[in-house]
Amino acid sequence: MALALVSLSAFAQTYKNEAKLNILNVIAVPSIELGYEYYLDDNQSVDGEIFFIDRFSYFPKDGGKFNATSFKVGYNYYFDSTDAVGIYLNPFIKVRVGKYTDKDDVETKMGAFIIGVGAGYAWVFNSKFVVAPYANIGRNFSGPVNEKFWAVEPNAGVRLGFRF
Repeated sequence: MALALVSLSAFAQTYKNEAKLNILNVIAVPSIELGYEYYLDDNQSVDGEIFFIDRFSYFPKDGGKFNATSFKVGYNYYFDSTDAVGIYLNPFIKVRVGKYTDKDDVETKMGAFIIGVGAGYAWVFNSKFVVAPYANIGRNFSGPVNEKFWAVEPNAGVRLGFRF
């Protein structure tokens, strides 16, 4: 019996961690999103991300400057129950701190609490390397931010990851 359990565990998930980067935002907007994902089992995980030079989505493009950092915590449910691949759903909460200065030097405090959901598709190569395009949408709960920007914040990306 013990030998059977040991044999089965040999075929179980061989990774528990993933370090990740949203390469799309590094290229499209000067924003860096770094993350870590911890796998609870083969089809679910929790993740944390930090956004340096965070922007409000991809808008506005009026020459203003963002000086904000965000922290995001989420849960990922992968619909394919083997090795956390395929379509996934990602409910999340996010906190943003910092400011936005428009072209007339008027500052808007970017402090906000955001609740959202995302979806994507993860491909895994050699059981280690991950490429995952995704899109998410969040609701921003900050009066000053919502006066300047949309209350609903879309975002998209291409996650490059390494599982270990």
